Amino acid sequence: MKLLCTVLFLICIAYAGKAQNMKWNKNCVIAHRGAFKKNNLPENSIASLKEAIRLKCYGSEFDVHMTKDSVIVVNHNDDFMGIPIASATYAELLSKRHSNGEHIPTLESYLKEGMKQKGTKLILEIKVAATPEATLALTDAVVKMVKSMKAGAWIEYISFSYDALLRVLQLDPAAKTAFLAGLKQDVPLEKLKHDHIAQADYYYTVYKEGDWFKQAREQGITINAWTVNEESDMKWLIENKADFITTNEPELLIDLLEKR
Repeated sequence: MKLLCTVLFLICIAYAGKAQNMKWNKNCVIAHRGAFKKNNLPENSIASLKEAIRLKCYGSEFDVHMTKDSVIVVNHNDDFMGIPIASATYAELLSKRHSNGEHIPTLESYLKEGMKQKGTKLILEIKVAATPEATLALTDAVVKMVKSMKAGAWIEYISFSYDALLRVLQLDPAAKTAFLAGLKQDVPLEKLKHDHIAQADYYYTVYKEGDWFKQAREQGITINAWTVNEESDMKWLIENKADFITTNEPELLIDLLEKR
């Protein structure tokens, strides 16, 4: 028993040391699909991820789908250059390339790149698939890969599927999750808190009606606003102390924050 306690103590010390080495960037900037726009990089590419990391964004958002042969790939649309992802094999997707020569990234390759650093979080959007069952199958596969690669410290999960987020929390109760919603699709903060979903991740105009920021602080829920590209909207959100702002213009947002 004494030996077991000693081993457990050493494991806890090692874990604590690793956690202390994670010095995530302390700003509100989340690069939407990576930092792609200014330098004309492909969205959701390894190159746009690297640029978000170089800019020292808090997070780099990306989207995942699953191919017919169960390979998880990083892409926004449900097709890659005209090839439907869900009905194609990964090998078939390799027939196309991004404008910079990259193949469509796999989740595995994306995580490997992101885990080379400890400043920028990887904001993983689980895309809604053709059926609820397919969405949950994707969710299961994603969480399994994150766990197998020991990437949990880097990952925050977001989705328009509430059920997907609940499944994430079933599989990994310590995971940080955020519910995505557009106009008229938001969920009350009280429900998010009840279901242990840590963040409201709503289209930015939703927050202009009601007292979301005050209520969020009272509920212990963080707020992210998407997708915010105009300077005036960024300033309004900064003034209202939004926790995070997702943008296609991370350089502009960083500049505004530095000026303040």
